[in-house]
Amino acid sequence: MFTGIVTDIGEIVGFTPTAQGQLHRLRIACRYDQTTIADGASIACNGVCLTVVASGVEAGRTWFDVDAAAETLALTTARHWKVGTRLNLERALKIGDELGGHIVAGHADGIATLVSREDLPDMARFELSTTRELARFIATKGSITLDGVSLTVNTVKDVIFSVLIIPHTLTVTTIGGWKAGAEVNIEVDLMARYAARLTEMK
Repeated sequence: MFTGIVTDIGEIVGFTPTAQGQLHRLRIACRYDQTTIADGASIACNGVCLTVVASGVEAGRTWFDVDAAAETLALTTARHWKVGTRLNLERALKIGDELGGHIVAGHADGIATLVSREDLPDMARFELSTTRELARFIATKGSITLDGVSLTVNTVKDVIFSVLIIPHTLTVTTIGGWKAGAEVNIEVDLMARYAARLTEMK
């Protein structure tokens, strides 16, 4: 489990397609202490929970390897990742850690497309669109995870929703580089999903 609070921005420095392109082995450079990264650990990469299969240090910089499987490539923006792609990173939540965002599973539900960006004094406003299936879980003032970042929904109209981003978040995540037309991973709030399921079962 995660909180949607990004702790580093990583960069893909190695990319190896395997299994006829159905699996991508990625090497991601980061600023984490390599001695704290165990094989089998979970790290959220742009909101996608991936399992560390190897790690090390090269030229004074920590790296870790993960595999993005067919389902991940089909459902998320991982299919577009390449060498040089920057990723929001978050280590798995530990018991006793501060829950600064909201409960995030790291299981992206799909993709949202950036419709517009409006730079305002001291913040930026983004409008995004998603599928009707996912839009039913999105509510004004509710929580949403975009590329691994825990955010509060500002407005919702049909399949279009907006978020307001403060300067700190623009600086410490990849959101500062978002432009109209970009695709981002979306994970809807777990509580909204369970609430909808309970309603369906009545």
